[in-house]
Amino acid sequence: MLNLEEGRFLVKLARKSIEEYLTTGKKSMPGSFPEKFREPCGVFVTLTKGEELRGCIGFPLPRLPLIEAVVEAAISSARSDPRFPPVNLEEMKEIKVEVSVLTPPELIRVKDPRDYPKLVKVGRDGLIVEWGGFSGLLLPQVPVEWKWDAEEFLCQTCMKAGLGADCWLRKDVRISKFSAQVFTEIEPGGEIEEKKLET
Repeated sequence: MLNLEEGRFLVKLARKSIEEYLTTGKKSMPGSFPEKFREPCGVFVTLTKGEELRGCIGFPLPRLPLIEAVVEAAISSARSDPRFPPVNLEEMKEIKVEVSVLTPPELIRVKDPRDYPKLVKVGRDGLIVEWGGFSGLLLPQVPVEWKWDAEEFLCQTCMKAGLGADCWLRKDVRISKFSAQVFTEIEPGGEIEEKKLET
């Protein structure tokens, strides 16, 4: 678990990494940071402009040290999200930066796929759906923002994977859940808070 100061550090790092890359084309790591940021950790960086998503890329699995994952995910969210044109430096004045630090995914095991909705808690869980080489991930804050129940959340994660909405009812689908601590700017470049997700 991270405290608010550590969360603020990561959000500021994400913004600084984007702005530095857009200015110089270079990536750099901070000189000093908390030791725990050396631990591998899954992370996503989300950019929003007004109420609209402007970029969201990350690493579901703990493969990179957290500090490195934040820098990489931040720059990728701004420049490489295939759903959006690249962000420019001027635009960063209007963009809010959010960092989600993930727990390792845990496979949900069921005898009957119809039991999945009972094992998914909206506001706590993010989901990963995997089937036949396809995969999709939705962060825990997404169903809260869209006011989905657990069943709709499962359907939407399947669709994010490029699968049919009811793919979660297949016996050979893999569904994993994870939780996240989410730190976000209240206004672009402004004060940072921890986002409470529980519904």
